[in-house]
Order: sequence, then C-alpha cells, then structure tokens
Amino acid sequence: MKINTKKVVVSGMLVALAVSLSSFSIPIGASKCFPIQHLCNVIAGVFLGPVYGVGMAFCTSLIRNLMGTGSLLAFPGSMVGAYLCATLYQHTGKLIAAYIGEVFGTGVIGGILCYPVATMLMGKEAALFAYVIPFLMSTAGGTVMAIVLVTALRQSGAFDYLAGMLEEHA
Repeated sequence: MKINTKKVVVSGMLVALAVSLSSFSIPIGASKCFPIQHLCNVIAGVFLGPVYGVGMAFCTSLIRNLMGTGSLLAFPGSMVGAYLCATLYQHTGKLIAAYIGEVFGTGVIGGILCYPVATMLMGKEAALFAYVIPFLMSTAGGTVMAIVLVTALRQSGAFDYLAGMLEEHA
C-alpha cells in the first residue's frame, strides 16, 4: 500500500482534534460517551477511507487511554464504526450509508464487542448488550454533528475540494 501523505496529515489532525476535545464526554452507564470521536470517524470514513479511518480511531483511543481520558471500550466501538462507515461509503458513494455505518458499527457491533473487553480485560460484570444503548446514544450525537458539518461542507463547495485533494494519485 502506498502511503498518501495528505491522508496521514488529515488523520493526524483528526486525532489531535478528538484527543484535545476528549474532555467533552457524557457518562452514560458504565461507559464514557464521546460524540467527538464519532464526528471524526464519519469525517475520516468519508474523506480518508477504511485504512486511515481505522488508524485514526485506533490512535485516538490509544492516546486517550494513555492520558486517562478514555477506557478500553473506546477501541472496539470507534474502530468498528470507522471501518463500517468508510467501507459503506466507499462501496456506495452515499453519505447516508456512511452515517448508518457509523451508527450501526459503533452502536450495535462495537457495543456487543465491548462485552468481552469489559468482562475479560476490565473485570467488570456486564450483560452482552449492556453497552449497545450507551454507544448508540453517543454515536447518534456524534453522527448528527457530522451530518451538520458535512452538509455545510457540501453547501460551501468545500466537500468536493477536500475529496479531490485527498484522492490518491497513481
């Protein structure tokens, strides 16, 4: 895989944005809901694709964990959401698919994947679907924020400019 320097830079900027705004979290149940991560997942999914989107989500989760502003539950939720968002957008070219991918990937699949992380790695007692509702609430908020931002980008013409600038050139 050829490395696209522009995508690496944008990924780094999204990581910096997500980490710097990590103090904006909403505690719901046993999880910290972090809508800015989901906003960044959608932006990465739409403009960067699955590889850079998952990389951005992983780096954000890792740094937040090292700083003490996140938990291990951030990994499965954010990474699956970023992957599904980017993959669906890449295959359909439709923004609604990206939004649905983020919500379903993080809220449902990521929420279910948190069960083994919580019980085996964190030593918490939890039901299989314990994290689905909190994750759905968090990702819904972040995805709505992303919809507002992407709509503004499309109306201003910046969306097409950014998409064109970040395309890989062979």
